[in-house]
Amino acid sequence: MKKHIHVTSIAETVQLAEQLAKLLSPPDVVTLEGDLGAGKTTFTQALAKGLGVSRTVSSPTFTIIKQYEGIYPLNHLDVYRLENSDEDLGWDELFYGDAISIVEWAQFIEDELPDHRLAIRIIRTGDTERMIELEPAGSHFIKICEAITQ
Repeated sequence: MKKHIHVTSIAETVQLAEQLAKLLSPPDVVTLEGDLGAGKTTFTQALAKGLGVSRTVSSPTFTIIKQYEGIYPLNHLDVYRLENSDEDLGWDELFYGDAISIVEWAQFIEDELPDHRLAIRIIRTGDTERMIELEPAGSHFIKICEAITQ
């Protein structure tokens, strides 16, 4: 049951991410997909702000995982560099622990991801316009999607 949200500005993307943040709690997992420049980092920064993270959030491309403290701990993963890797970074602790996790390039660790999660795809449709596709897996995430698309 995919939901689609059309945003016309960065401000609307930020508002959506902050709204989502208010509905998440540990150990929720959100996967984030989109082409380079689609707005994955912007979305993650706004989500982190919505979770009360005060540190500057940047892409963990070279470190794979960055952790932030806010209302809840936030794990920000960029697993692009793990394509064709069997490396185990303690997935169970990350995905079933006391933090919310947001995972970019999640297709590279598909077998490690929990069954219940929220997949978000950001599709560029203009300079600042995006189609944000939400695909919830599990009743918890279905309720979250219903709450933010009403």
